[in-house]
Amino acid sequence: MSMNNKIAGVVAGALLVAAGLMPASGLAQYPTKPVRLIVAFPAGGSTDIIARLVAQRLGEKLGQQVIVDNRGGAGGTIGTEIAAKATPDGHTLTMGTTSTHVIAPAAYAKVNYDPVKDFEPITLVASTPYLLVLHPGVKANNLKEFVALAKSQPGKLNYASAGTGSTTQLAMEMLNRAAGMDIVHIPYSGNGPAGAAALGGQVQALFGSMPAVLPHAQAGRLRPIAVGTSKRSPALPNVPTVAESGYPGFEVSLWLGFFAPKGTPKAVLSRLQKELVAIANSPDMAAQFEKNGASAVTNTPAEMTALMKTELDKYGKVIKAAGIQLK
Repeated sequence: MSMNNKIAGVVAGALLVAAGLMPASGLAQYPTKPVRLIVAFPAGGSTDIIARLVAQRLGEKLGQQVIVDNRGGAGGTIGTEIAAKATPDGHTLTMGTTSTHVIAPAAYAKVNYDPVKDFEPITLVASTPYLLVLHPGVKANNLKEFVALAKSQPGKLNYASAGTGSTTQLAMEMLNRAAGMDIVHIPYSGNGPAGAAALGGQVQALFGSMPAVLPHAQAGRLRPIAVGTSKRSPALPNVPTVAESGYPGFEVSLWLGFFAPKGTPKAVLSRLQKELVAIANSPDMAAQFEKNGASAVTNTPAEMTALMKTELDKYGKVIKAAGIQLK
């Protein structure tokens, strides 16, 4: 190759990098090492379950291992902040959720990341209902009976959540307000610990995300009494929705998607989006999601940004009405 051709090649490559169409190391070389997938909640929760299902398949597609790194605490803000500040080269991703990218920024007085400005949205991969479950010792077989029981003992019953300001707290607070109940909130560090508290009888109720609580509901270790979405879940077709049970308009669900730090090369983002959409929509992955009470959902980065902005407004109003303000 002549010197002129070499110079032209270097200049062309530099222009592609500057335009974000090719990472500095070259798209063909991505990834050059294992990819770190930060999950901002403890192992065993819904986010962790879905993340691990997708991570294994993504690793196969990329030809590098995708390692799940659980960094729980503070409503998911600790792990999400770590992800926001990671090197933007495609080797650090995070599984963002309604909690980390909508609830926490609205509930905390200050978070050290901006869900829109500090991240590159890639695609949603799944959504899942919230499921209201009771410890088997609670003398209520449906939502109507549970509401009556709670009203007969104001301030006596308690419920677990995945943390103060989490969607699991907001789901229950929305129900408290709709039904006029007074149930005490007991926050935990994630869906896994919250589920363990419900199983052990330390709390009477949990409005948990489906993947975390479904196995216990199916096995009879927890009693499912209502689904938070507007339609019943195929995983529990005999369990009515909250809306069906006397509270029309009640709707709460959890979405899960992949994000990269702001500034990640566009070519890397494009490849990840293509691979993740294919993984989520594959029949076997869709079946795995359904087994865990989730549904495959994919979209574009622009649609993810629009979703976040809409839900920041929606949940911000709920948080303000509930008087939730975290430091």
